Amino acid sequence: MSRHIYKPMLAKVAAEAFSGKDWIFEVKWDGFRAIAYVEEPFSLKSRNEKELKQNFPELQELSKLSENIVVDGEIVVMREGKPDFQSLLERGKTVSTGEIQRQSSRALAVYIVFDILEKDGKPLTELPLTERKAILQESLREGSNVLLCDFIEAKGEAYFQSVLEKGLEGVVAKRKDSQYEEGLRTGSWLKIKKLKTCDCVIFGYTRGSESRGARFGALLLGVYDNGKPVYLGKVGTGFTQEMIRTLTGKFEKIKTDNALFKSEAGDVVTWLEPKLVCEVAYQVATRELRLRMARFKRLRDDKPPEQCTLDQIVEVKKPFADDPAEEDKLSEYAKKRRFEETPEPKAEVEKKGSKPIFVIQEHHARALHYDFRLEKDGVLKSWAVPKGMPESDEKRLAVETEDHPYAYRTFEGTIPKGQYGAGTVKIWDKGTYEAKLWENDKIEVTLDGQRLKGRYVLVRLKRAGDKDWLLLKGKE
Repeated sequence: MSRHIYKPMLAKVAAEAFSGKDWIFEVKWDGFRAIAYVEEPFSLKSRNEKELKQNFPELQELSKLSENIVVDGEIVVMREGKPDFQSLLERGKTVSTGEIQRQSSRALAVYIVFDILEKDGKPLTELPLTERKAILQESLREGSNVLLCDFIEAKGEAYFQSVLEKGLEGVVAKRKDSQYEEGLRTGSWLKIKKLKTCDCVIFGYTRGSESRGARFGALLLGVYDNGKPVYLGKVGTGFTQEMIRTLTGKFEKIKTDNALFKSEAGDVVTWLEPKLVCEVAYQVATRELRLRMARFKRLRDDKPPEQCTLDQIVEVKKPFADDPAEEDKLSEYAKKRRFEETPEPKAEVEKKGSKPIFVIQEHHARALHYDFRLEKDGVLKSWAVPKGMPESDEKRLAVETEDHPYAYRTFEGTIPKGQYGAGTVKIWDKGTYEAKLWENDKIEVTLDGQRLKGRYVLVRLKRAGDKDWLLLKGKE
């Protein structure tokens, strides 16, 4: 068997579907991630290195379809053309040989292979994805229970819509030149789903009321950041009666007096050892890192708690260097753009010693809006203002966007179709400004532009998403 136990490469969450010639797009399968060692002896390892070959004996068909390879893929159980995760979960828990045989005849598992990591003892992880895909095609035949994952190039937006219409949960976008980076979530792979989801550790539960009085009310959720637990709030919906019974039974065995968070006012909490993982769907994560509109989706017995990390929800920033300009402020800007196709300036931080500038750009994208940008710390802090700048007593919504390079202050032109922000951009106003106040939740500036002059105020809307601000014309 391969001497090296591979850790699966992970995908970051992308905000929306996109297209691009440097990317391929695959279906995101709802199953168990598993790495298969098609060697002697055969092994099928889950992401937490649990041996799965006993639970899914039909997948040993791999040994008849190839030899001396290590591949990455997803185990799924299909019903009516869609993955049935509950049936898969039941199969993963079964230990009796007779029951495993009965379940495998009723709910046949399929292993969908999307990557190859090793061949004939030689690691392939440093090769570009396109080369690994070609080697995989040559090295593995399909069978009754083994399929090669289809993919398309470039047309990610159309493919995403097609996948959703078939009732599947989303797609995974992968850079064509990406190496296989074991155990890392670098942004070379992106998962795009209709709803945002994250995997959370269950740290406790509140007392139930009414129909759930004898069981639990809501689960207390968290993730880890550099090994320390981070509280994300509660989830109290999405449970079936069967799942409530399952969770209640599991909770009895792992109760503890160790409280890792301060409970919210009025809550009566039973604390649990951090051993259970669940997947939760949510609308948005607030600035305080609370999941809004959270809904329980499923238990994740296949995932260890320590792999539930904060970078599922927010991109963890690099620590500041001695010079703030050295911080990678423009990583999000660069990640969203393909500079060989767009005329926009590249991501470069520039420190200027003169009076700070502002620019307002009229942006005819999917919908007309105005981009309000203020120079600060070598970049342009940016907001999209759908209804334009207020010029009297109006209050306007301003949505915070990624920092832009200082060179963007002079940009005018057309961003090509298929690129992020596609449409025409022209400068609507420009000039200098003086900052009266710049805090986390409030910014006051005095503009001295060709069109706009005077005091403008940005106030963060705490009850809304963490990117939403109110923009108004201040009194002089």
